Amino acid sequence: MGTQTPHPVPAAYHRGSRAVQARVGVQELAEHVARSITPGIRPVAAAFLEAQPMLMIGAADPAGRVWGSLLTGAPGFTRATGPHTVSVAGGIPAADPLADAITAAGTPVGTLALDPRTRRRMRLNGIARPSARGFTIEAEQVFSNCPKYLQKREWYGSEDTRPGTGTVRHGEELTPDQVRRVRAADTFFVATVAPDGVDTSHRGGNPGFVRVDAPRELSWRDYPGNAMFLTLGNLEEDGRAGLLFLDWETGTTLQLSGLAHTEYGPEGRVTRFRVERTAEIPAASPLRWSPPEYSPANPTAA
Repeated sequence: MGTQTPHPVPAAYHRGSRAVQARVGVQELAEHVARSITPGIRPVAAAFLEAQPMLMIGAADPAGRVWGSLLTGAPGFTRATGPHTVSVAGGIPAADPLADAITAAGTPVGTLALDPRTRRRMRLNGIARPSARGFTIEAEQVFSNCPKYLQKREWYGSEDTRPGTGTVRHGEELTPDQVRRVRAADTFFVATVAPDGVDTSHRGGNPGFVRVDAPRELSWRDYPGNAMFLTLGNLEEDGRAGLLFLDWETGTTLQLSGLAHTEYGPEGRVTRFRVERTAEIPAASPLRWSPPEYSPANPTAA
């Protein structure tokens, strides 16, 4: 009987993440946490993924701009079809900036499955390709994160509307209404890229934790986390980033694409993001969620 070739295990961290870990002095902890990263999808991860009605995805569009997007569907629309493969039904809506991003040649993507009801989250990064169902992802990194800074919400249900069919509002800076909504946000998602792939992560805090310093300038403190520094590490290598803000009660999404960098100073780590493109999609999500129960880990916003 022949032996199976093991699935290759990519390095947990690249040069950028290791540089930030060294700067902060958490190399030993980061190496310990790296043991949680696997190339395969374990049964508990597959069950969690299949139970979720939404999936965040990050990638670069054909022009090279990085975006974070939201995909939704009935639980089961995202499911593991093997130990290293995920199938996502429906693809990316035509109105989304990433609608044309996934090609037959393969597109690096970073995804985040998040359940606000239980404050659980799982990241799955890999290579996406179109399929008859929508698209598939060949998993390269799969791991869960702690519930820190996750706001708890109850799922009220779904509106009987087709998601992502509203008129898209494009821009190059935030409008006054968008500024208001960003300042009121308690959650956003950030997609970043590096030579070894794409990562999509969560950022949370009390309203006001994201600052709008100008219509094209955002900033936020980097709160203590899991010591991986995947997002900040990616920004060390490549400043492109995409932010996704979700109105949990109406389903409207605000997507921002631009450049980011992290500054290290007396007030700690601060990430600064410069807006280059915006896309606002009314009712992009049919999901409706309750007001938040804030995480007890949230620092007081300055």
